Amino acid sequence: MSAREQWLTDDQLAAWRGFMRLLQRLPAALESQLQQDSKLSFIEYYVLAHLSDQPGRRLRMSELAVLANTELSRLSHLIGRLEKRGFVYREADPANGRYTRAVLTDAGQAYLAQAAPGHVAQVQSLFVDVLTPDELRTLQGISEAVLARIDGD
Repeated sequence: MSAREQWLTDDQLAAWRGFMRLLQRLPAALESQLQQDSKLSFIEYYVLAHLSDQPGRRLRMSELAVLANTELSRLSHLIGRLEKRGFVYREADPANGRYTRAVLTDAGQAYLAQAAPGHVAQVQSLFVDVLTPDELRTLQGISEAVLARIDGD
């Protein structure tokens, strides 16, 4: 049997299945809290949070799509929904007019600031509190290693 045909060991399979359950259930649990408390989807919160971290609270849509791990067309629809709520607006990129930037408004920043404590409490409760500091550091290292492999580094 070649290396490509090798099956996972029982321990590898158990770890993989547990990780996949986590990937499926954690975002749903975080989304549920955000929807209930703030009427935001998980990706809407994530986009607002990314914009709040940028200089001038603005970022090219193409870069934001990469950060949010979504297609540009899907991001454009999401930004449209956030624009209707007054949380963001779009502007031409002055450095290159072929690009559009999303800009977090003061209202969007204020709404994010109100939503953040509940979200952080949920992350703390579901994720941080159940792991030791050493486990958190190990998980960070694991995440970085897997992402480096995915990114081809």
